[in-house]
Amino acid sequence: MKDLFGKAILDYQTNNSWENLITETSISEADEMSVAYLFRNYSAMPKIEKKAMTLAKGKVLDVGCGAGSHSLYLRNNKKLEVLPIDISENAIEACRLRGLDNAIVQDMMELDSSNPENKFDTILLLMNGTGICGKLKNLSSFLQQLKSLLTPTGQILIDSSDIIYMFDEDEDGGKWIPTERDYYGEITFTIYYKKEEEKPFDWLYVDYNTLQNAAIANGLQCKLVSEGDHYDYLARLTL
Repeated sequence: MKDLFGKAILDYQTNNSWENLITETSISEADEMSVAYLFRNYSAMPKIEKKAMTLAKGKVLDVGCGAGSHSLYLRNNKKLEVLPIDISENAIEACRLRGLDNAIVQDMMELDSSNPENKFDTILLLMNGTGICGKLKNLSSFLQQLKSLLTPTGQILIDSSDIIYMFDEDEDGGKWIPTERDYYGEITFTIYYKKEEEKPFDWLYVDYNTLQNAAIANGLQCKLVSEGDHYDYLARLTL
């Protein structure tokens, strides 16, 4: 893994001739992604992220923290204890340069839930937090791991989008979904940065009903707390 996403974040943080990222998916053409947007402050966050910031409480785990913008807000403005984690070494280095000294390179799925230190009142997964699953078949184990990291009164705040709108309609009004997919929200992402190409990776968008059903099947309650302007939503999962 070249960690191009993290490289772009670190280049921006250190003012090292940064460029915007180019992202391409299996269902959409290449598009430019603003690296500066990853450094947004609260006022520039979309409303579902602002809602998540409002709901966050207690000891927080920020999964896939990226440039650390959510962690910074929660620590500096809400005075919460926050652990920012990401699998990107470059992104974590940028977080530390921004003052998040405790940020660590860590795969959430490999956190040891038997360690009392790894229990959280809020687990935050934003910017399509379900994407980490990759495939729908991984959603159950993903939710079980998150559940194991919660305190008894803890909450998981996770966002995603229903991307059914991106598919063409049949003559009868139904959606045409390629048959090679087990679920229409399963896509493949490719990232380009400074003429380098990252190896394509799986990314999962989950419609709310599917997430809710999976949550219930894994012993979690699921509530829709906010809907964005473009088929996106924020859900709150609790024990």
